[in-house]
Amino acid sequence: MDLWGRRRGAPVADAALVLLLLGGAAWVAWEAATTLRYTWNWSIIPGFILRLDEAGRLVPNLLLLGVFNTLRLALWGMLGAAPIGLLVALMRLSRDRFLRLVGGAYVELIRNTPALVLLFILYFFVSAQVTPLFGIDRATATMGPLARRIVSVVAAPPELLVAFVSGAICLAVFEGAFIAEILRAGILSVERGQWEAGASLGLKRWQVLRLVVVPQAVARSLPPLGTQFIALVKESAIVSIVSIQDLTFMANEVAVSTGRVFEVWITTSVLYFAICLCLSLLFARLEARARRGR
Repeated sequence: MDLWGRRRGAPVADAALVLLLLGGAAWVAWEAATTLRYTWNWSIIPGFILRLDEAGRLVPNLLLLGVFNTLRLALWGMLGAAPIGLLVALMRLSRDRFLRLVGGAYVELIRNTPALVLLFILYFFVSAQVTPLFGIDRATATMGPLARRIVSVVAAPPELLVAFVSGAICLAVFEGAFIAEILRAGILSVERGQWEAGASLGLKRWQVLRLVVVPQAVARSLPPLGTQFIALVKESAIVSIVSIQDLTFMANEVAVSTGRVFEVWITTSVLYFAICLCLSLLFARLEARARRGR
């Protein structure tokens, strides 16, 4: 009876919550219009998402370009964080005490230091010391048209590539600590019998780890890894502080140039919400498919 009562009352509670949210939004709009004397103008927003080029075609404008840059930053940051996290997770589980201390120090340093402080330290160090080792400046200067187009699609325009790579490395180093803990928990969740079965087949410890344990640990860690990627999309906004042209940076440029602060930042929050919601649905489908496969 109680169960059915809750089911009947759920739509009423949902409707009340929607009304409450709409009322809160209306109150904020009213306060902005009356107390702050703010005049709303949403008509400028579509023009900063899409624009017409010289040929009359619709092409992405600043806000949509910022969305693409945010996704590319998050993707490259995650691709860099995955091997870092796996290496640190193995170090933390090593029989060697020194490796355990180094891995633990890295994780604790990253997790207990403000992200903004780490970003400033890492970004300027990486920009000045690491990226020159890769010869990115020289490579961008000698790129042909096709190479420039490919680089612009997968990363950033060549003239912005150094800043993009530096930001992606910073995100990878920062995110690697969290990936390490996820993978470490995944490895620890693998039953002891798996280790013993591998040893009984004559496999060495590192072979059991590589062939038996790590694949199972990664499969079990996919849900939290997906959640961490979504978190990385939001956390990547911090790189706007060092002038990397992600969505937050582009939104700030539009807000400053137009004076439409509320419209721009509300639109930006909606774009972030749309990105994260789509990723959540995608990872949920992948998780369900993996569960059916198992």
